[in-house]
Amino acid sequence: MANGGAQERLDPRIRLVVGGSFLTVAVRMGLVSFLSVYFVREAGIALTTVGIAFLVENLARGALAPWVGALSDRFGRRPVIIIGMFMNAAVLPCFLLVQGPASLMLWSLVMGIVGTTQWTIATALVLDLAPASRRQYALAIHYTLVNLGYSLGIIPGGFLAEKGYGVLAAITSAGYFTVGLLYWAILRGPLPQERMAQGTSPMQAALGVLSDRVFLGFAACGFVFPLSIGLFSFVSAIHGADRGLTESFVGMVLGANGIIVALLTVPVAKRIEGAGPYRLLGPAALLLAGSYVCYALIGDAATSLVAGMLMFTLADLIFGAAAPTAISHLAPAGLRGTYQGAWSMVGSVVIGSSLYVSGLLKGMYSWSAAWLVFAAVTAAAGIGLIAAREIFRSASIARGATTSAS
Repeated sequence: MANGGAQERLDPRIRLVVGGSFLTVAVRMGLVSFLSVYFVREAGIALTTVGIAFLVENLARGALAPWVGALSDRFGRRPVIIIGMFMNAAVLPCFLLVQGPASLMLWSLVMGIVGTTQWTIATALVLDLAPASRRQYALAIHYTLVNLGYSLGIIPGGFLAEKGYGVLAAITSAGYFTVGLLYWAILRGPLPQERMAQGTSPMQAALGVLSDRVFLGFAACGFVFPLSIGLFSFVSAIHGADRGLTESFVGMVLGANGIIVALLTVPVAKRIEGAGPYRLLGPAALLLAGSYVCYALIGDAATSLVAGMLMFTLADLIFGAAAPTAISHLAPAGLRGTYQGAWSMVGSVVIGSSLYVSGLLKGMYSWSAAWLVFAAVTAAAGIGLIAAREIFRSASIARGATTSAS
C-alpha cells in the first residue's frame, strides 16, 4: 500500500481498519436499504413517519459525533470503536421489535447514538496510522472500500430480505460483532495518536471545535459535499421516477457511480495528493453545481440522470478523500478525533435533511426550481472555497498539521 519507494509506507494496520469499514458498511447497507420497506409493509407505519425517523437518527448521530470523537482523543480510538461495534451488533436487530411510530422513533434515536463511532473513529484511525504526507491517499483507500461495501451489500441484502428480515438482522449483527472481535484481537500495540492535552475534558474539546471560526468557515462552504451525497443517493432516484424512469434504470445509473469511484478514487488521490486537500475542493463544488443544472435543465430524463451522475462522480473522486483530509489539517494536535466528529455532525445533519428540504422545494415550486436552488448554493460555496483556500492553508500550517497544504 505504499505509493512508490521514495514515499513513507502506510502502517499495515490500516488494512484492518478499512477492511472493518468495508464489512460494517456492507452488512449495514444490506439491511437499512430495505428497512423503509419493512416498516411500511410489515409494521404498517406511514412513509412520512419513516422519513422523520430517518431524520431523527441522523440528527442524533450528528449531535453526538464531536463528543464521541473527543472521547477517543482522551481515552484512545481502540476502546471507543470496539464498544461501538458491539453496541451496534446489539441494537441493529431490534428493528424487529418495532410495532408503531413510538417504538420506531425510540429505535431510530438509539441507532443514531450507537452509530456515531462507525465513520468518525474509523476515519480518525486511518489518519492516525498514515504519515501526514499520505493521509489523502490513505483516506482514498478507505473511501474506496466504503463505496465497495455500499454497492456489494445492497445486492445480497435484497435477496435476504425476501427470505426474511430475521435472517438479515442476524447477519448484520454478526458482521458488527465480528469486526469488534477483530479490532480487539488484532488492533494491538501503541497507536501513533496525539493525545488530548492534559486539563482538557472531552466536553471542552467538543465545544471548542464548535467555536473554531476556521472550522466553521470551512463547514459553511464544505457542507455542500455531504449535501451532494444525500441528493444523489436519495433524491435523484425519486426525481428520476417522477420523470418516468424505471427503478432498474435508476439503479443501474446510481450503481455505475459506485463502480467508477471504486476504480478511480485511489489513482486520482495518488495524482492529486501532492497539491494538498484545499486546491481542488472549490472546483469539485462547481462540478456538483453543474450536475444539478443537468438535472434541472436537460429535457430527456435518462440523459439528465446520466449527465448529472457523471459530473457528481468527477466531484466525488476529489472530495471523498480531500474533505476529511482538509479537516484533519485544521485540527490542532490531539484533537483529530474531535474535528472528524464535528465534520461527521455536519454530514449527518445535512444528509438527513436533504430529502426533506428537496421535497419542500419541490412542493413549493418544482423539481427544476429545487435543483437550480441547490446549484446556486453549491456554486456560491465553491467560489467561497476557492477564495478562502489560502486562509485554510495558513491555518493548517499554524496548527502544525502540515507545511504544504494547498
